[in-house]
Amino acid sequence: MEKQIDPQNTNKISFNREYPSSFTDIILPKLRADCENCFGLCCVALYFSASEGFPIDKKAGQPCLNLQSDFRCRIHKDLQKRGLKGCLAFDCFGAGQKVSQVSYAGKDWRTASESAKQMFEVFLIMRQLHELLWYLTEALTLKAAFPIHGGISTMLEEIETLTQLRPDLVLGLDVAALRADANVLLLKASELLRTDACLEQKVHAGRRKAFSRGADLIGKDLRKFDLRGANLRGAFLIAADLRGADLSGTDFIGADFRDTDIRGADLSKSIFLTQGQINAAKGDNSTLLPYSLLRPVSWNHKLGTIG
Repeated sequence: MEKQIDPQNTNKISFNREYPSSFTDIILPKLRADCENCFGLCCVALYFSASEGFPIDKKAGQPCLNLQSDFRCRIHKDLQKRGLKGCLAFDCFGAGQKVSQVSYAGKDWRTASESAKQMFEVFLIMRQLHELLWYLTEALTLKAAFPIHGGISTMLEEIETLTQLRPDLVLGLDVAALRADANVLLLKASELLRTDACLEQKVHAGRRKAFSRGADLIGKDLRKFDLRGANLRGAFLIAADLRGADLSGTDFIGADFRDTDIRGADLSKSIFLTQGQINAAKGDNSTLLPYSLLRPVSWNHKLGTIG
């Protein structure tokens, strides 16, 4: 059976979710990577290994051999063909342009080499802050989380203010404490949304499969489970089979989506998904995505068959 969808991924506003104009027009673009306004920070600041889907083994602070003088990737169009899944899946949540254009006012690490080491360290912290902004912003769009919208808004404003600090002050932030505080809110938002989703879709408690955080589901066929409203936070979904699954209200925060088969799956109502997770998965034009995420160009654009 083929599942026909709008290939442009329009009209994907989920149930129990609001997307105010400020989210779509102002906030969302700031939390998406804008490589044109970044100094290739992810290609320099990060440590990576060829065994993890990157071109080579590289030390933190060492430029990737494919980084050009204009800070663009020499092989960007061929990442999928070369199997560089680490590069495809990485997402800075807009931290790259924030550090490049705000923290360092457009001065790059090559021309201002004395700032290079600090810039790379600030980028690593800024990425974590922007990741929190991504999740908290999404939580603020969930109608079910209305009782805690006040707390979410306050934390959003606090973290956004911190991202505007001078680089030396950013380095002094207690990111672990910020993550812990944000996680309390995100967990509560998840519980409210998933409970509401199960009630709305009439998911019988006895049919729901409970998974512990960080569940090992590598290579598992999960199509037999009713995963609507499931908690898959931190789950290892590497090469798992979710073809055609209805994942309404499913929490995927921190889940590992490398080679997860989501062809024909409906993730349009899932929560706390990121572009990096989607980029690492196997999908097609019959995969439904949340409004905030873009369909990877590497996916097969033919309509998939639900098997």
